[in-house]
Amino acid sequence: MLNEPVSVGPSRVPRPPEPAESPLPAAQDAVPEAKGAVPEAKSTVPEAKGAVPEAKGAVRRVRIAVQGTVQGVGFRPFVHRLAAELSLGGWVLNGPGGVAIEVEGPASETARFAERLSAELPPLARIERMAVSSVPAVGERAFRIAASEHAGRQFTLVAPDIATCPDCLAELRDPANRRFAYAFVNCTNCGPRFTVVRALPYDRANTTMEVFPLCPSCLREYEQPADRRFHAEPTACPDCGPALTFSGGGKLPETADPLASAVACLKAGQIVAIKGLGGFHLACDARSESAVALLRKRKGREEKPLAVMVAGLPHARALCHVSGDEAALLASPARPIVLLERRFDCAQPLAPAVAPGQRQLGLLLPYTPLHHLLLERWSGPLVMTSGNLSEEPIAYRNDEAQARLGAIADGFLLHNRPIHMRCDDSVARVWAGAPRLLRRSRGYAPSPLSLRWRFARPILAVGGELKNTFCLGRENFAILSQHLGDLENEAAMRAFEGAVEHYCRLFQVAPEVIVHDLHPDYRSTRYALERAGRARLVGVQHHHAHIAAVMAEHGLEGPVIGLAWDGTGYGLDGCLWGGEFLVCDLRTFERAGHWSYFPLPGGAAAIRQPWRVAAGLLRERFGDTVASLPLSAIRNHAPEIAVLSRMIERGINSPLSCGVGRLFDAAAALVTGRETCSYEGQAAMELEQIADPSETGACPVDLTEADGQWIPDSASLLAAVARMVLAGTAPAVAAARFHAALADAGAEVCRLVSAERGIRQVVLGGGVFQNRLLLQRCTAALTRSGLDVYVSRQVPANDGGLALGQIVVGDRLSCA
Repeated sequence: MLNEPVSVGPSRVPRPPEPAESPLPAAQDAVPEAKGAVPEAKSTVPEAKGAVPEAKGAVRRVRIAVQGTVQGVGFRPFVHRLAAELSLGGWVLNGPGGVAIEVEGPASETARFAERLSAELPPLARIERMAVSSVPAVGERAFRIAASEHAGRQFTLVAPDIATCPDCLAELRDPANRRFAYAFVNCTNCGPRFTVVRALPYDRANTTMEVFPLCPSCLREYEQPADRRFHAEPTACPDCGPALTFSGGGKLPETADPLASAVACLKAGQIVAIKGLGGFHLACDARSESAVALLRKRKGREEKPLAVMVAGLPHARALCHVSGDEAALLASPARPIVLLERRFDCAQPLAPAVAPGQRQLGLLLPYTPLHHLLLERWSGPLVMTSGNLSEEPIAYRNDEAQARLGAIADGFLLHNRPIHMRCDDSVARVWAGAPRLLRRSRGYAPSPLSLRWRFARPILAVGGELKNTFCLGRENFAILSQHLGDLENEAAMRAFEGAVEHYCRLFQVAPEVIVHDLHPDYRSTRYALERAGRARLVGVQHHHAHIAAVMAEHGLEGPVIGLAWDGTGYGLDGCLWGGEFLVCDLRTFERAGHWSYFPLPGGAAAIRQPWRVAAGLLRERFGDTVASLPLSAIRNHAPEIAVLSRMIERGINSPLSCGVGRLFDAAAALVTGRETCSYEGQAAMELEQIADPSETGACPVDLTEADGQWIPDSASLLAAVARMVLAGTAPAVAAARFHAALADAGAEVCRLVSAERGIRQVVLGGGVFQNRLLLQRCTAALTRSGLDVYVSRQVPANDGGLALGQIVVGDRLSCA
């Protein structure tokens, strides 16, 4: 059956020694043996350690140490109100390791306090550990919020940025409120967190809001325990906080109303760069084909779909089919971009250039007061894409944005609240009734994953080359960074390096182990080799990491059967893997099978030009006659195919691959005629989009056994696709049968391996499993075989989740 992510409990193992002062170590001691696995908790709410028994009539004082996401989320005001309600004395304060509390009063009430503390948390708070101990009573009757402790180098967590809450939205729209139409309204339940934090504990002096002293009115709210803004560190108002400005760069007239200037620019069919929570967006009228085409031309984003922001759920439903689960995800505090099935009966359709050839749209709702104000004045959908040139990191500083985006944007809607850490939008979809992240960033990072195991020592995993994230491990927390992009770009590499240093300082992790991919040319690998110092270096195979990431999320020890399907990964035999059937646990793996190898004539050029992959595969079945096949993607390149054949015969720049992502490219070249790709995964996405989900047939695939491994034949699959196209089979049918063939072959190999090894747990990992149709077909086929299927939910299946798998495998290998 298809299993949902498990809820895992907190560690029951004592804390490790504090890390060294430097974020990256200068020395390393001998590596101790790995600690044992932490037992799974019976409840999602941690039990208090050393809970004080209730004794009626007795006065008791207890100290409670709380670790988790408890700073910057209204936790101290909540504690203050709860203590006052129970008539308890004492104090609460932020410390480097979380929050410390002492309460004094009748034993029955202190016991109730500890129980309610876990059960009645503020919306954004999350307790990972809570230790309760008795201390001597001092006769304290009043309760207070004490000054934060800054001494020590303990570990605490940081909340992600959160969308504007209903209370703040009501103030934003109330003409009688002093924050009416103020673009930076927030409170303890919403607003910036991670992107403005410079250091811990989470106090205003440690955020970029330090430069905005509170006015008397805001200070009264900040100091009043009953107020929603009690110790809300980013709070401000028009008298003391950040302000908007508009710059037309000399191209446009500027007015005293920055929002009016931005709207005028948009109405003129121009492009506006808008500074948000974690960086800049580039916005234009989503209904104007000329405006969208201009944005694509200037940004260098030829065909990749663009995200669209709409004012609310009714507007989303006007453009797309939105289920209840999808509506909940769209409107969640994280506010990700959500992939939705588009409507083709819209009264006011979007410009075709927004998502050419796609049945789905990426929609998001406003998540800052500025977005709400802008959308209310604009009254329509806006393209809202990352503020960068193609493949660069998102711009996040005013001067940087104006320099980098000056050739794209006609106007800049700016503000003067500094962003300390850039953070792009997250991307998600609903699958099997629950959210599934495709890009984990704003709204989710840097919330940790609580694992069932404790890391043996502080550890860093640096991820892959594309869609990079990195991961820190400490205690039983895996802290996955926000999406950082493709490290092939120099600016993205600099952003990666700065983010690693910031995370290590913020979370007090001095890595004693650094984990990397085995590919020697990945820039993340080179970073690990160059920056390790005396930290222990551990390499983890790419596809093993993909499977381990899903295992870690679900708390699986293994062994499992892992289908690690993606485009390209460094294989142990010198070939490019990506169609793997693995048997693995969190330390070791072996290949139980793989899709058969095929050449990539031209190497990297074959990824950009999928007709090359198709020609190489068909040559195996059709020989030298392949160039004469009446297939458009082949016929158009007949003169070049003879050259490619000689390259393949002589082994010149024709590496062998078994990547399922490359099989998708080849099939798409034949079925859709796609000959070149302007972005990664384009051909595969288009093939999925045209596939008929009601088709029940499947292409035949030859399956053989060689040297103890099961080998589905890649060439037989593509030859079957070619025969369908030559026979005039409808593209929608051919595409669906290709998907079904992959799923059926995968399920058959898993069934055979399960029978041989007695393993019933199957894990699906790798970027190919972002394909919703393939995922549905695979899980259905595997379930029919009686196997239990696990997929990623909280982290991306693609390389954006790779670092999580690296860190759990690397931790165990480092103890070997």
